[in-house]
Amino acid sequence: MTIPKATRATIVPCLRYRDAPAAIEWLCTTLGFKASLVLPNEDGTIAHAELSYGNGMIMLSSIFDTDFGRLLTQPTQAGGVTQSSYLIVNDADEVHARCLKAGAPIEMPLQDEDYGGRGFTCRDPEGHIWSIGTYDPWEQ
Repeated sequence: MTIPKATRATIVPCLRYRDAPAAIEWLCTTLGFKASLVLPNEDGTIAHAELSYGNGMIMLSSIFDTDFGRLLTQPTQAGGVTQSSYLIVNDADEVHARCLKAGAPIEMPLQDEDYGGRGFTCRDPEGHIWSIGTYDPWEQ
């Protein structure tokens, strides 16, 4: 088995949003992602977007009733979340302050962790859970 070079993430989470343009803006402004590719449809929905952060990336789109789209359920439809993403940052306090300013619900408070690092957990505007912290499992 050949593993790709360590210069890029090998797992890319994929998310769907009712208002994908607003989600892209929030993820970039609040969490610090960079929009590296955004493919809008004529009606303003997003066919596909790639947002990068360091050597990681997420892909997202608007909600569509397609074969793949029918496999996914939004957090509000499911009554909760079955998966979340962890974002490694240099300064958790700074990102926490931006999340508070953006009105993000903080689900777990900003704190120093027993296993190292400092972090918190919040929800984005459509209910997806984001854990954000300075703990880097690659450096352990």
